[in-house]
Amino acid sequence: MAEESPLDKFKHALTGAARAIAKDSEVEVAWSADVPGASGNRFRVPLPARELPGEQVTEARGFADSFALKLRHHNAGLHATGAPPEPVARACYDAIEQVRYEALGANRFGGIKSNLDAATELRTAGDDIVRAQNSSEVPLQTALSLMLREQLTGDPIPERAKAGVGLVREFIEDKVGKDFDALSQQLADQEAFQQLTLDMLRELDLTRPTDAPEDTDNDDGEDEDGADDEQTGDDQDEGDADPQSAEMAGEMAEGDGEGDADSDMSAEDEIEEGEPGEDGDASNAPVRPNRPQADIPDGLDYKAFTDRFDEEVEAPELCDAEELDRLRAYLDSQLTGLQGVVTRLANRLQRRLMAQQNRSWDFDQEEGVLDAARLSRVIVSPGTALTYKVERDIDFKDTIVTLLIDNSGSMRGRPISIAAISADILARTLERCGVKTEILGFTTRAWKGGQAREAWLADGKPQNPGRLNDLRHIIYKQADEPWRRARRNLGLMMREGLLKENIDGEALLWAHSRLVYRPEERRILMVISDGAPVDDSTLSVNSAGYLEAHLRGVIDWIENVSPVQLVAIGIGHDVTRYYRRAVTIMDVEQLGGTIMEQLAELFEDEKGPRRR
Repeated sequence: MAEESPLDKFKHALTGAARAIAKDSEVEVAWSADVPGASGNRFRVPLPARELPGEQVTEARGFADSFALKLRHHNAGLHATGAPPEPVARACYDAIEQVRYEALGANRFGGIKSNLDAATELRTAGDDIVRAQNSSEVPLQTALSLMLREQLTGDPIPERAKAGVGLVREFIEDKVGKDFDALSQQLADQEAFQQLTLDMLRELDLTRPTDAPEDTDNDDGEDEDGADDEQTGDDQDEGDADPQSAEMAGEMAEGDGEGDADSDMSAEDEIEEGEPGEDGDASNAPVRPNRPQADIPDGLDYKAFTDRFDEEVEAPELCDAEELDRLRAYLDSQLTGLQGVVTRLANRLQRRLMAQQNRSWDFDQEEGVLDAARLSRVIVSPGTALTYKVERDIDFKDTIVTLLIDNSGSMRGRPISIAAISADILARTLERCGVKTEILGFTTRAWKGGQAREAWLADGKPQNPGRLNDLRHIIYKQADEPWRRARRNLGLMMREGLLKENIDGEALLWAHSRLVYRPEERRILMVISDGAPVDDSTLSVNSAGYLEAHLRGVIDWIENVSPVQLVAIGIGHDVTRYYRRAVTIMDVEQLGGTIMEQLAELFEDEKGPRRR
């Protein structure tokens, strides 16, 4: 029997320590090259180098200790019963609970404390708080958890996060600084700690009691039409809360994450399972980019209060190269269970496309290329006619396909993983067929408004301001960019905190404007979404259905005026009421096949769109 490597010995020691801390003999520890996470008593911790550098060893111990403390001191059912529905509040609620159970271990054992410090440093390094330039860009749950950790354990704010915390420290201390002392007295009592946390979130205006009346400042009320009810967890009440609290609700929770590259865990376990209190579960909604008013078709009653803070950004600009590699590795690990099915469908699409591009021959011609099948006839009777063939080209239009993917929070987990995987395989397939492919994503830069809302508040809250969030349009792959150069970018969709709210109408205009200037004869725009457009900050101060009406107008304009062929795929959401050519799937596992089938129909059907 081969001798165990130092890495194997360390894993066994780590597993034993985790079992002791958690008081659970069934705990299993697996290495992960991606975001650490836990599913029940199965832990995924960062894989250290073979030489076991001290810093990486401490980080692995820190994550294992954190997951073990959660098993021991955290009641998931109790946590779920008190969880607020508002995404920002939920992210803060989860982060504060993590501080509680980690503090219980850190205050009792010095070794655990140093390990947790290393894990916190690593989590903070990938958090958007390190890049925040103003208060609206600070993830409120990160700032809150670091300040509370400082109070409960005495550990200082990580150096790289000090500037971000400093942007909001005064606001938080003024609002809830006194609550930190009360929380420190209830560390061992999760239920009492939970109630104090909910009180604190109400003081921050992130959530309200269910029997609280609507704010009178909210002139147009909070009622939204039935279309908005179809969003699962992204269309929560905002009211006219304290401006700063909404402005600071920017990037969402990073937390423990759900990723895993370890082969002994299924993709479903890694993405879907998760306990109700897992960090960042509802908060990772994608942000969609805003478009200039010049791009909006005439006749649409729609505007943006300001587009100064909107963003059109290449995927690598939102993430450093190391993290992007890690996220791509995670996406590759998810291909294991899906690649067989989707690749077979992709090959079928490729055969259908290549069949349309194949040249054909006219036989039995008087002149042309000598037909080898008639060679014996020529030898026997040289004067025989009709022994030639002429090559005939089939008209195959030069084509570009743009895949526009909804990066909203409700896509988090399995849907966004399969969307990214399908886009990846589709790009490779179409590239082999000579069809150019562009992959785009849309979301917002903040939850419930960002700097645009801040500007509106500073301007005295004028009536009917239009769109009040800062849009982010993401370019994952440009049309002329080879797949091999862009493949890493698709991993960005797996990033915690990216997915926020969705403003579909402007995203469609953005993707359309990129298509219409392309030289290709056939242009196809495929939209993948799982809900109606929702942005709380916009809907709370404009007429009901403001975003949906704009989306319908844009779709009607593209379908009836534009040369672009538009097709939509709804994931658990009926998009056929918006788009003329559309299909709705109830199981996200159908996405890859549906994409291929819809594209095949478009390539084969030259008679125009038809209702499905």
